[in-house]
Amino acid sequence: MAHDLFARYVWLMDTLRRYGRITGRELNRRWAESPFSDGRSLPRRTFYNYRQALQQLFNVNIEYNPATFEYYIDNKDEKNDSVTDWLLNTTATSNVLSEARDISGRIFLEDVPSAREYLHVVIDALKMNRAIRFDYHPYTRSNPTRNIVLEPYFLKIFRQRWYITGRNVADSKVKTYALDRMTDAILLDTTFKMPDDFDAEAYCSASFGVIFNMGTIEHVVIRVEPRQAKYFRALPLHQSQRETIYDSFSLLHFDIRITPDFVEELLSYGPKITVVEPRSLRLTMIERLRETLAGYDELENIASEPQSTIY
Repeated sequence: MAHDLFARYVWLMDTLRRYGRITGRELNRRWAESPFSDGRSLPRRTFYNYRQALQQLFNVNIEYNPATFEYYIDNKDEKNDSVTDWLLNTTATSNVLSEARDISGRIFLEDVPSAREYLHVVIDALKMNRAIRFDYHPYTRSNPTRNIVLEPYFLKIFRQRWYITGRNVADSKVKTYALDRMTDAILLDTTFKMPDDFDAEAYCSASFGVIFNMGTIEHVVIRVEPRQAKYFRALPLHQSQRETIYDSFSLLHFDIRITPDFVEELLSYGPKITVVEPRSLRLTMIERLRETLAGYDELENIASEPQSTIY
């Protein structure tokens, strides 16, 4: 019931965000078409209660313009953080999809397997500043590392995986672990105090993915064709992205750590991008492309060799 009530709050919030301004009559019509209404209009008292709840939960004010008879969100003071925005967007999407179950065979979603088993343990640890203990199975080793004790600092989702970053108690270093490579994770009674000088947002702001403590921040420039530039405008590669537009290409500027996951991302675009600077990154790209080409050349050479037949 509580989940259903929260979904109603998000439905109201999402409707107002999508339409900007909406009359009470139009809002009632859309409510009647929603999965929460049973075909009935939204009672005035219920609407008032939902407005109050949105104010308390998300600091969102729903205002009314008597001249146009429209309701709207007053967002002058709206400062939703990334978690609130993600929560609203996810729940709003869930509401929309719940209305489309009759066509579920034509809707395909990405799976996030790392959220299933230990996400609640990690979040509890973050909320209570308590350590967690787990075994870890990295892809680079055949044997797991047993009984890691971690004081978690922050949680991040990247490429359909959740990662937790914190202080490894054994060596007192800040490290990052993927939740889907954990086993036997438990919440410990041991509490800890976050370092006063640790800023989680600043710690990861210059990184592309989840490699936070490798390399220095450098100014990176890549050249992209006009069509590809449109994709980068819609979904920036990094928060520092800036664009200079020319007639036949664009230059994208970043201030970012040059980490292996960033290099892999650039390589994934193939000929659609070219690294302009720094030169060290351009040479890395060239070397990686040569290695890739060498693998194909080797296969071609094997395929062209005459095959002997044994009788």
